[in-house]
Amino acid sequence: MCLLALGFLLGILQPASGQFPRACASSESLLRKECCPLWAGDGSPCGELSGRGSCQEILLSRAPLGPQFPFTGVDDREDWPAVFYNRTCQCNSNFMGFNCGECRFGFSGPNCAERRMRMRRSIFQLSTREKNKFLAYLNLAKHTPSQDYVIATGTYAQMNNGLTPMFRNISVYDLFVWMHYYVSRDTLLGDASVWRDIDFAHEAPGFLPWHRLFLVLWEHEIQKITGDENFTIPYWDWRDAEGCDVCTDELMGDRHPTNPQLLSPASFFSSWQVICSLSEEYNSQQALCNASNEGPILRNPGNHDKTRTPRLPSSADVEFCLTLTQYESGSMDKLANFSFRNTLEGFANPQTGIANMSQSSLHNALHIYMNGSMSQVQGSANDPIFILHHAFVDSIFEQWLRRHRPLREVYPAANAPIGHNREYYMVPFIPLYRNGEFFTSSRELGYDYEYLADPVDSFQDFLMPYLEQARQIWQWLVGAAVVGGIITALITGLIVLGCRKKRIRPTAETQPLLMESEDYHNVSYQSNL
Repeated sequence: MCLLALGFLLGILQPASGQFPRACASSESLLRKECCPLWAGDGSPCGELSGRGSCQEILLSRAPLGPQFPFTGVDDREDWPAVFYNRTCQCNSNFMGFNCGECRFGFSGPNCAERRMRMRRSIFQLSTREKNKFLAYLNLAKHTPSQDYVIATGTYAQMNNGLTPMFRNISVYDLFVWMHYYVSRDTLLGDASVWRDIDFAHEAPGFLPWHRLFLVLWEHEIQKITGDENFTIPYWDWRDAEGCDVCTDELMGDRHPTNPQLLSPASFFSSWQVICSLSEEYNSQQALCNASNEGPILRNPGNHDKTRTPRLPSSADVEFCLTLTQYESGSMDKLANFSFRNTLEGFANPQTGIANMSQSSLHNALHIYMNGSMSQVQGSANDPIFILHHAFVDSIFEQWLRRHRPLREVYPAANAPIGHNREYYMVPFIPLYRNGEFFTSSRELGYDYEYLADPVDSFQDFLMPYLEQARQIWQWLVGAAVVGGIITALITGLIVLGCRKKRIRPTAETQPLLMESEDYHNVSYQSNL
């Protein structure tokens, strides 16, 4: 049944979300430095005729950067996306997307006015049917070409500054693998030289907001290509795990019986090909990953360097991390002490909060433990365990936000490593999102975690769609109440008037001259009845 469902789903082709919009991948767009595609709903750029948005100049952050990257004007990702475009769609209200044709996260409906709240659940809490559906959706994304987005296969200079565009089609799943590669790749300096101490999504404050957006977008694209608006990413709670609990053929794939570095042939992940995993080869060629197939997924959990990662994270590690009150500190990189971000990312000791480059803990520990494709930063998203792992990391981030309730100003505005200041646009996303926008509760983005959800909040979330509908039509409800009150008053008045008329007899001659008080009340009651 699962295979039949997958076969049916593979026939559905819907847009994906990611880096370069296909509509903006022409030499005309690159030379004009403008990415303001038409919205099909009204045929205008950014849906301007419908009030969805307009084509605007990009306002870049000018806050000072940290000292980690000593160059200027050598990397296309600097001041993202100004090397490629300086005008993009700026969407109004709850509209979103590269052409303002979609709804902001957490909203739905034709006018994007309906609040939505979805629940992410543990993969072990899913039914067999739900697990099979999740696996089928992953495989669908791996084999469904993105209709809306393409990837760059050359730098802007290699494109002759826009005269000769270099872009390529890619599947929905591999689009996200490529984005994770692109954001973390080394800077190409020419003559086989590279600068390695750079990463626009790791080792600095943006690590958690960037991956939060990455997962929300990935979840959003699965919802679109499947038509399943209620789909959410499951998470793997790896606290106190003694091994890779999800490494079974019923879930993410067991070991190969004869080659422990490969996946079991009983898992359809064994047929997947990885991309963007040969960073040294790209560096030597001064080239970008072009998404060519590079072999099967590699994974050998537990057979890793145990001097670097002696064990998987414990509940105590996570709890200590959550007690750290500072989101960021010091140099705001992997040497930061007592930083919640640096400790959760895994560059600081989860029992002291002191940076320790010789050890990999918490988030990093899982990557090292998998001992394969997931252990190399640029290509780590090739292994679908990446999604389950980062969903749980995101839930820890969410716990910290709820426990400490920081203002957005707590996120560093200046002096962070390049790409990580609060108002910096996150690489390589188009439409544009700033780091600070995702330093916020998941509920603001339309999702929650089952193990974090408050029963009262869950009841409120259940009522939210109805309350939202009532809010939209409150004028009509008030009007209906007023009209109903007027009609009720008129009917009541007519009844009372009729009763009074019946109490008055037609002539004095026929009316009794005397009547006992008790008899009078009886007659009055009967006539009223």
